[in-house]
Amino acid sequence: MIDLWPIVVDAFWSGIAATGFAILFNVPRRALIYCALLGALGHATRTFMMHQFGLGIALATLIGALSIGFLAKLLAHRLKIPSMIFGVSAAIPMVPGVFAYQTMIGLLELVSLEPEQGQYILTEVAVNAVRTGAILAALGLGITTPAFLLERKKPVV
Repeated sequence: MIDLWPIVVDAFWSGIAATGFAILFNVPRRALIYCALLGALGHATRTFMMHQFGLGIALATLIGALSIGFLAKLLAHRLKIPSMIFGVSAAIPMVPGVFAYQTMIGLLELVSLEPEQGQYILTEVAVNAVRTGAILAALGLGITTPAFLLERKKPVV
């Protein structure tokens, strides 16, 4: 039995965050609800993939970002609004701020330690930095891939 309550709560707060970023980016008022829905869907998809299928956060982020990207293209076509308005504001709640923060804090700790004491922290910094980069790459790939596939002169799909 799947416990959906944590995913619903995750989707709710992600939708709120996506709406906040959409307002910050001056998204037209009629598009705000779609930004919220895509933000909620993308983050909930990522959380579902991680908890239900045990996927890593980077692969789960790629799947969530792809769902945002394809739905943003569909909404853009119907509402006559650029798809990046939906895609960027909906993907920002999945930006790995905690991993980037832990990377920076670890780097600052390394400065104050003796060289032989920093191996564990250096490993932790490297893991967090690679994880941050992989998640950011997955976000970029996920929200732009639909544009590359669907906006060609001869569409692939």
